[in-house]
Amino acid sequence: MTNFLRPVLALLALNATLTTGFAQTPHPPATTAPVLTLEECVNRALAKNFDVALQRITTSSASNDIEIAKAPYDPNLSLSTSRTFSKTAPDPTTSTFDPFTGTTINGSTRQNIQDSRVTVSQKIVTGATVTATGALNRNQRNPTSGLNPAYTGNVGLIVRQPLLKGFGTGFNRAAIERAKLGLSRSSYDLKGIVLTVVRNVESAFYNLVFAREQREVRRFSLNVAQKLLEENKARRSTGVATDLEVLQAEVQVANAQSALLLSSQTVRNNEDALLQLTGQFEFNQAPGAVRITDEPVAAVTFDKSYKLARDNTPEILSSQLLIEQIKIDLRTTKNARRPQVDLQGSVGQASKEDSYSRASGEVWNGNGYNWQVDLSLTMPWGFRAETARQRQAQLAFNREETHLRQIDQSLVVQVRSAIRSVETNEENVRISTLATELSQKQFEQEKARYEAGLSTFRFVQQSQAELDTARVNQLQAKVNLRVSLADLARLEGSSLRRYKIELAQTAK
Repeated sequence: MTNFLRPVLALLALNATLTTGFAQTPHPPATTAPVLTLEECVNRALAKNFDVALQRITTSSASNDIEIAKAPYDPNLSLSTSRTFSKTAPDPTTSTFDPFTGTTINGSTRQNIQDSRVTVSQKIVTGATVTATGALNRNQRNPTSGLNPAYTGNVGLIVRQPLLKGFGTGFNRAAIERAKLGLSRSSYDLKGIVLTVVRNVESAFYNLVFAREQREVRRFSLNVAQKLLEENKARRSTGVATDLEVLQAEVQVANAQSALLLSSQTVRNNEDALLQLTGQFEFNQAPGAVRITDEPVAAVTFDKSYKLARDNTPEILSSQLLIEQIKIDLRTTKNARRPQVDLQGSVGQASKEDSYSRASGEVWNGNGYNWQVDLSLTMPWGFRAETARQRQAQLAFNREETHLRQIDQSLVVQVRSAIRSVETNEENVRISTLATELSQKQFEQEKARYEAGLSTFRFVQQSQAELDTARVNQLQAKVNLRVSLADLARLEGSSLRRYKIELAQTAK
């Protein structure tokens, strides 16, 4: 009779302490740290993420390419002045009396020339170059003849127009149009980086939620294992449990401690992953409290998502613009295979007076004038290099068209996979929610049995551990659903609208 009552008395002795331990909340109180929302994380990432910052610099640099391409059509101003003195060797067969010096110069001529001129030239979109020139010249000779010194003025206009190679606005604006397309491509690259960063921030945020919740489960599992160890030690002291059962309980405690340690490491790693996306070397302070909101999930269809992805995917839009750039290259290489035929015309007026002021004033009277027309032809024999460049441009066009079709096919597969993932995870959330509700009921029933003396604390704790596992599984299903939605939003480009992200417009 005594041996029969011993385990009952032992359990009654433990009842007070175990009931107290059981009454404690399985999870620690909620943290008092400020709540960190997903929107805040996205805004921080757009402001400080390295990938976004680097691509913004690249996009800004691309805008300068347009100015560089336009620069050849800016007027060019040239100013020059020179002074030249020359003296010929004496010629003993001739002699000239110099009235200024009163000496005889034996066939020697001296000349002192000062020349100043200004030139303004500008290229226009037809390929022509227009040049306006003006010059003033002072020429003093010895021996003298006529005006000495003589001051001459010249003004002129020169127009050089390619007739075949280099002719037309299409060819001459090619660099500008290509630079504009390059800026648009860079803007789409920025859009792609932003969409990727937003998706990664969402994933890191949800993974941190899960890691922290899982850590609390591991902490509670350790608490359960420690309680069971205490129970087995107490039962061994009453002769109900054996040393092997105590050893098994100690192993369970050690395994729970190891699991908690690894879970804590996972939390810190996930915190760093989120901080890396949302800041720059800001690892001293852990992110605030994070949680998943149960937002309703809109119905998804392949046709709708694929159309959005086809219209908004930066990779496709960038590839389409690259094809337009290659078309420009094709046109320019075809133009380069033409002979170089240039027509040049020039007109000018000149004056010759005894001072700078009279020379510059009289030049416009047309007393002296000139004109000239030139036609030149230049062409390489066989156009070998030009033909090879045209073949290269055509092959680049064919390659990029094939690449665009490849991107489109990959997009179809990605959208189909993302749709299936959303639908599967949405159903998994429903199933895991039902499993959690059933585990909750099972726990409540086991708790009622324990309070009625029909069960032991060990079974109650096992039921509680199963409930926590069901809760974690439910949380994991919610995380998987949100990540799959983030993946789909990345493909559709809808993340920008959701977080009200405004990006710079592409070049016009």
